[in-house]
Amino acid sequence: MLQDVAILQAHYPLFAPLVAFLFGAAIGSFINVVVYRLPIMLMRDWQQQSLEILTDATGEDPLVADLAKRLPAQKTPFNLVVPNSTCPHCEVRIKPWHNIPILGYFLVKGRCANCGQTISARYPLVEATTALLTALVIAVLGPNLQGLAGCFLLWSLVTLALIDYDTQLLPDDITLPFLWLGLVINYFGVITSFEDAFLGACAGYMILWLVFQLFKLVTGKEGMGYGDFKMLAMLGAWLGVQTVPLIIVLSSFAGAVIGGAMILFGRDKAKPIKFGPFLAVAGFIALLWGVELIDMYLIFSFGA
Repeated sequence: MLQDVAILQAHYPLFAPLVAFLFGAAIGSFINVVVYRLPIMLMRDWQQQSLEILTDATGEDPLVADLAKRLPAQKTPFNLVVPNSTCPHCEVRIKPWHNIPILGYFLVKGRCANCGQTISARYPLVEATTALLTALVIAVLGPNLQGLAGCFLLWSLVTLALIDYDTQLLPDDITLPFLWLGLVINYFGVITSFEDAFLGACAGYMILWLVFQLFKLVTGKEGMGYGDFKMLAMLGAWLGVQTVPLIIVLSSFAGAVIGGAMILFGRDKAKPIKFGPFLAVAGFIALLWGVELIDMYLIFSFGA
């Protein structure tokens, strides 16, 4: 199938990026669902686990029984598939044609067709951005296994960046499976060698872990979360150990510039800056142009 796509791409250069754009828009719609629902699913699961631990430890403690009553009852399943999408204001089910990626938002003029309340422009923006970036990945890497793998990495990065921005969470449900997936695809040398992927996963985790420990030793505070370590390990598993320093430099520079600008314009210094979005941007740049950037650095620094 990929060979057929490559043949079409040779005759029609815009064919593969256009297909990627359309498919990316659909994936962007699903990403909107994951970003909203996954943190809620995790929170409910943590509440239930905590309640079970308290019950086991305290028996029929009246305080635990009262806490159980206060937790919201889960009458219907809530996951990435069910229930169907509804308006957050009136909770009326959204019609299928209003759920068409990007276009559906404009069909209803940015308002719920039932209650008329404004729908966040973030939904079509995520869909359009994912679509454009997916097309860019295919345009740069090509309609092949490497391009397909790059799309999966892109989609995971978009999801992680948005969840971290909203909740300061980088869920293990995404970082760990994608870490293993990176190792598996590079076992076959799709993006880099398996040796580089394995070392990249190790280096990605250990470098930020050491930074975390040193920062905590010096300041007595935790400068980042463990999710950041796992996300960089995931990127190392996908892109190889040689890209880990590049990702750290790019994400740190972006974090310093954007964080400094936010503080300059009145942001509360006490609020932590989410590092996940910067790692995601740096990882995307390394995916598409990492080799070229590393070669440019070597030539500039050593004349290699």
